Amino acid sequence: MKPFKFDPPREIKDLRNMVQTSAAFFGDKDLYVYKYVYKEDKQKIHYSYNRLRDETEQFGTALNVLGIDDGHVAVISHTAARFTVTYLGTVNAGGVIVPLDPDIGHDELIKFINHAECSAVVFAEEFNGILTKRAAEMPRVKYYIPMKGDDSVDESLENKPVVMTFDEVLALGNQALNEHNNSYYLHPIDENKMCAIIFTSGTTGTSKGVMLSEKNLATAAWASCRAVPYDSKTRLVSVLPQHHTYEMTCSHLAVINLGASEYINDSLKYTIRNFQNYKPNALVLVPLFVETVYKKIWDEIRKKGMEKKVRTLMKVSDALLKIGIDLRQKFFGQILAAMGGEVKSIICGGAPISPKILEDFYSFGIVIFEGYGITECAPLVACNPNGAAKFGSVGKPVYGERVRIDKDPIEDFGEIVVKGDNVMLGYYKDEKSTKSAFTHDMKNFENNGWFKTGDIGYIDNDGYIYITGRKKNVIILSNGKNVFPEELEEHLSHCELIKESVVIGRKSEATGEVAITALIHPDYEKLEGKSDNEVLATIKDAVNEINRSLPAFKHMSEVEIMKEEFEKTTSKKIKRYLYK
Repeated sequence: MKPFKFDPPREIKDLRNMVQTSAAFFGDKDLYVYKYVYKEDKQKIHYSYNRLRDETEQFGTALNVLGIDDGHVAVISHTAARFTVTYLGTVNAGGVIVPLDPDIGHDELIKFINHAECSAVVFAEEFNGILTKRAAEMPRVKYYIPMKGDDSVDESLENKPVVMTFDEVLALGNQALNEHNNSYYLHPIDENKMCAIIFTSGTTGTSKGVMLSEKNLATAAWASCRAVPYDSKTRLVSVLPQHHTYEMTCSHLAVINLGASEYINDSLKYTIRNFQNYKPNALVLVPLFVETVYKKIWDEIRKKGMEKKVRTLMKVSDALLKIGIDLRQKFFGQILAAMGGEVKSIICGGAPISPKILEDFYSFGIVIFEGYGITECAPLVACNPNGAAKFGSVGKPVYGERVRIDKDPIEDFGEIVVKGDNVMLGYYKDEKSTKSAFTHDMKNFENNGWFKTGDIGYIDNDGYIYITGRKKNVIILSNGKNVFPEELEEHLSHCELIKESVVIGRKSEATGEVAITALIHPDYEKLEGKSDNEVLATIKDAVNEINRSLPAFKHMSEVEIMKEEFEKTTSKKIKRYLYK
C-alpha cells in the first residue's frame, strides 16, 4: 500500500499556543465553512483562523471579568464554530469545559450540569427558553449564554442568574482586552490540571464524568496529527457530534493544528449532498456511516445490473496496483462521485468495521485508516499507519502510547490496557470507579496504573492490535466457553438481508442453558412483499447458513426479529444494555 505524501505537523505545546500559532501561520484562511441560519437570516460563513484566535481571547477574557475563569462551563450544541470558541476559550482561560450531548433529555442535561458543578451554560438556539425556565434546579449556574438570540429567567428567583447573549460575552471580553486585561495570556498553563469533564456515551447504561487534563488533550491531538496523512491542504466535512471526544480531538483540534479546513455538516439528512458540494478529500467517520454508504453503493450497482462487471474491474484494478499502475479514478469515478469525487482517505473508529468493507473501499480508491480509541484516553489509542494498514486490525499504538494485553498465559486473548500521557486523571467525584479502572499489582510495580479499557483482544508479532470483543458483552456458555457477540455480529453484517444485529446470551426456557440469540433488524426493502412469518423464516435460513461456517459452540440457535432499528447513542453506537 503506497503511503500518502503530506507535510509534517507542528508539535502541540498547549491548546492556547496552538490557536495562536495556527492564526499566525494561516491567518484569514478558512478554518470552518458553514451555513448560518437565524430567523430570516441565511448566510454562508467563512470562519478564519484569525477569527478563532480573536473570539477565544474574547471569550476567555470575559470569563475573567465575570469572575468564573476558573469555573466549569457547560456547552450544549450541535457542531458549531461557537462550540469550538467556548471549548478553547474556557480551557485556555484556566477553566473546565463540560461538553454535553444536545440530543439527550433535559432532565439528563440538568443532572450532568449539576454533577459537574457548572458556573455557566452556553447553549444552542434550540434550548432558548428551556434551560432558563428550570434555572431553580441548577443553583450553581450563574450565567446562561444563548449562542443565538436572547433569553430570560424567572424574576422571582432568590439568586437570579444572569442571561448574556454570546455576542454580549464576546463584546465584554473585547472591551476588557482593549483596556489591557491580559488575564487570558497571563494565566499559567498547568498541563496536569483537569480542564475537561466528558460524560461517556452510556452504551452499557451508565455514564461517568471522565476528567481530562490539557496534557491529555494536547497529547491525543498531537498523536492524531502524527498518525494520519493530513496537512494544510486537507478538506474535511464534520459529520460526527462535536461533544464526542473522538470528533473534537481527532477532527477539530487536529484540524486547527494542521491548518486544514472543515465544512460543518448542517444535517445528517443532507450529508451526501454536502459531500458532493464541498468535495472533501478526507473524512473522519464512525463505522455505521461507512457501512451505510457502502450498502448504498452496492445497492445502486446491483440496480443497474453492474455487479459482475464492477467485481471484474476491481480484480483488474487490484492486480494493476501491485505493479504500480493506479486506474481506480478512471474505473470507479462514478462510485467515488457519491462522496464528492475527491475523498482519498477516511479515518474510522468508535466500533468494529468489517475487513471486507475496508478492502472494497481500497479497491475503489479510498483508504480507510481504522483506529481505536476510548473517551478515557482522550480518546486515541491506536491507528493504522500511513502506507502500512492491516485490514481487520485497529493499527499500532499511536505516538507516546503503551499498550499491552492482560491475559492468562494459556489464553489467546486478554484485556487491552493502556498507559500514556493521554490517559485520563479519573472519574469526576467517583473515586471507587477511578480506582477500579486502573491496574494494581503489589508484586510488580510496572503493572500498576495501566488503564483497563474493558476491550478484549491481542497484539500480533508486528505490533498491530486486534479487538475481538468487549469484556462486558462476553457470553459465557454452560460449558464454560466464551463467545464474543461482536464476532458473530460481523458475520451477520455480511448478509444483505440484515440491516443491523445484536447478539446476546439468553437462558433457554426449555433447557435452562444459555442460548446464543441473534436479535435482527432486517432490510425490509429487500424483503418487500413477505409476511412476518416469511421474513422470520428467510432470516433464520440466512443465520443457519452462517452457522454452518462456525464452530458448533458459536451457533446462533435463536433468532428474534426487531421491526424497528436499534436505539443508538449520538455517536451511532447501539445501546446494548436495552436489549436482553
